[in-house]
Amino acid sequence: MGKNSHMKSARRTTSTPPPSAAARAAEMKRKVFTFTLIGAIIAIVVVGVIIATQSSTTAPKASGTISSADASAPASLIKAAQEVGFAPRVEPGTGLVEDKPASAGQPPSSTEMLAVGTTAPDFTLKTPIGDSVSLASFKGKAVLVEFFATWCPHCDANQPYIETLYASLPKSQVAFVAINADGETAPSVYAYHVYYGMTYPALLDPSSKAGSFTSPGAAGPVTTAYRVQYFPTFYIVDAAGKIAWRGDGEQPTALLKQELLKAAGA
Repeated sequence: MGKNSHMKSARRTTSTPPPSAAARAAEMKRKVFTFTLIGAIIAIVVVGVIIATQSSTTAPKASGTISSADASAPASLIKAAQEVGFAPRVEPGTGLVEDKPASAGQPPSSTEMLAVGTTAPDFTLKTPIGDSVSLASFKGKAVLVEFFATWCPHCDANQPYIETLYASLPKSQVAFVAINADGETAPSVYAYHVYYGMTYPALLDPSSKAGSFTSPGAAGPVTTAYRVQYFPTFYIVDAAGKIAWRGDGEQPTALLKQELLKAAGA
């Protein structure tokens, strides 16, 4: 009896005292911080998932198929293009409209674009290989004139769709040309052209100064004539050589197809 009493007494004298108010407050702050941090991490993950799922999951893949024109490139150009290389720029918020209905198209952001109904400025430009291509050579067809830069993520998002659209249309009625409007080198544009397996011409606008296409006097003559302010910029020229439609930024391919066939009189 005495022994048990002694043990109970010993436990009472060595028990941990209750935490002070300050200690309880500190513990509460620690828990709040931990829960806040966990909540922030979860929120970041959720936002990342939302952004990822907003990006198009049905984008056509770049074919990487070398067209017959590209295959005839001199070895020096092929080597230079391989050294430069190309990798698409992927950014959140790109590739969201290409597979949407035509009604999802947006009006031009730039107020400087050439007006519908005006005569499209003619041009003769060269491909990276050196072949000459003129707008006049497509007379009688509807022509999609696309202005791009290889560093433009919106162009990267758009390009596989544009190539797929081109492949689906009758070549007796439509033609496509892509004009590099930012003074990039022939190897850079060739590398871009090959990466996307483009089966229509990519052209170089001479005298364009890299990185300054919107600066007065810095853009090449064709980029200047078409008043390009954004990438990508699109014009559709009808069979009579008049501008039938124009737009900038990513556009639904359904809209481009609709306007091309209309311009071709189909």
